[in-house]
Amino acid sequence: MKKNGDRKVWISTIVLYIIFSLNSVAQIPDNINVVRPQEIDDVLINPGIGFTTFQMFNGDNHRANQDVLRAVDIEKFNKPPFVLENKNQPGSSIAYFRILWKVIEPEKEKYRWDYIDELLKLAREHGQTLALRISPYSRRPQDDVPGWYREMVGPQREFKHYKWPVDPENQDYAYYFGNMIRALGERYDGHPDLKNIDVSIVGWAGEGGGSDLLSDKAIKALLDPYIESFTKTPLIVLLSGKRVNDYITSRINVGWRQDCLGDIGFWADEQNGWTHMYDYYPQAIVGYNMQDAWKTGHVSFEICGTFQTWVSGSLTSREKSATNSLENKGFTKANVKYIIDQSLKWHISSFNGKSSEVPEKWEALIDGWLKKMGYRFVLRRFTSPKTVQVNGKLDFTTWWENKGVAPCYKKYVLALKLKNKQTEVVLTTNADITNWLPGDNIYNDGVFIPVDFAPGSYNIQIALLDPLTFQPKIKLAIEGRNDNGWYSLGDVQIVP
Repeated sequence: MKKNGDRKVWISTIVLYIIFSLNSVAQIPDNINVVRPQEIDDVLINPGIGFTTFQMFNGDNHRANQDVLRAVDIEKFNKPPFVLENKNQPGSSIAYFRILWKVIEPEKEKYRWDYIDELLKLAREHGQTLALRISPYSRRPQDDVPGWYREMVGPQREFKHYKWPVDPENQDYAYYFGNMIRALGERYDGHPDLKNIDVSIVGWAGEGGGSDLLSDKAIKALLDPYIESFTKTPLIVLLSGKRVNDYITSRINVGWRQDCLGDIGFWADEQNGWTHMYDYYPQAIVGYNMQDAWKTGHVSFEICGTFQTWVSGSLTSREKSATNSLENKGFTKANVKYIIDQSLKWHISSFNGKSSEVPEKWEALIDGWLKKMGYRFVLRRFTSPKTVQVNGKLDFTTWWENKGVAPCYKKYVLALKLKNKQTEVVLTTNADITNWLPGDNIYNDGVFIPVDFAPGSYNIQIALLDPLTFQPKIKLAIEGRNDNGWYSLGDVQIVP
């Protein structure tokens, strides 16, 4: 019995030793500061995500549900840059414009870059970047191809598909429209205020109608100008034809977009129950092998109708029943939540609500949507040494949680700042935040203290900087942001 008792004591001692040893290893060293920032629940307006303004900028507050612009009236948008509040929808970091080909090239090979230049300038003044589609034509006669091209190809307007007013198989079509796209890329590819280019080749408003009827030769001829001319500015392609998508994704990484988010039955009676939400989006995303495209390319949706359409439950006022109230005929809160949840499942980064007013009864749902749309970075933990020597290395660790549904697609610069009343210095890192997918992300690194740095006590601050201006650009979902956009993470003593 004694031997068994001794053995139990011996085993207990070993177990306690192991536990003590593990705890000792796991303890935070005395010379390390640990900061766990407090998360906030605010809606954050950050670059490249959220609602877009449509055919206008922040603060314009026009009624802008115009599918394509037949003219660019710059004076219409030329408001003072301090008028940034949107009365109808959330603030926005993206201004989405769709402009007809004939506006940009009214005369053959004479391009109105002055329009694009001014739109880019206005976007920056209004705290936005420009997302752009040049549509070859649209459905109405006044939205035709440029006059000089119509004169070249003649008056015929009926071809294989009813959404083709000109023949896309005509080599002149790919040549001239493609030349305009190449010239656009030569001038603007990589422009810091250009968010993305929305690929359009055929169909009303360039939305791809009849894409699957195109020959392989025509698909290549129409897409190559985009692929070859935009190597820095991201491209977004509509899910409008599998062969079109197969070709462009075989060449480059692209994002994608879809129209008519929210169609859960607007045309169901006419189409044997068919809807976008139930019978097209999931099938196209999977069928086109685009389930994982969000990891490297932006996903964007456009509303079906407007928010007022969702309230009324019909696409036009003529379709409303005189015997039904709007509340009974329109979408329920559960309908709206379903639409939002599905878009998040598909990793949405931006949404074009056509600048329509968000109904007050859905504001909480929309705010929750905005908190998940795209990326949302929470710095959970930061460690750094309490003391570092001049010309020494300040090693740090970070744990980030991306609480959004997508990465950030632009390489903003993760940087530390050391600051006191007399001195400050910004120390950049090599972090690639485009790899920070939803969930946990760990980034550990070290920055060297300059050899001529004055010893003293310094506040450590962190920020994600614009790669061009090196100013803080992305708001984090944590407390502690100062007036300059930096977040304080405690102090460090720099010693000789």
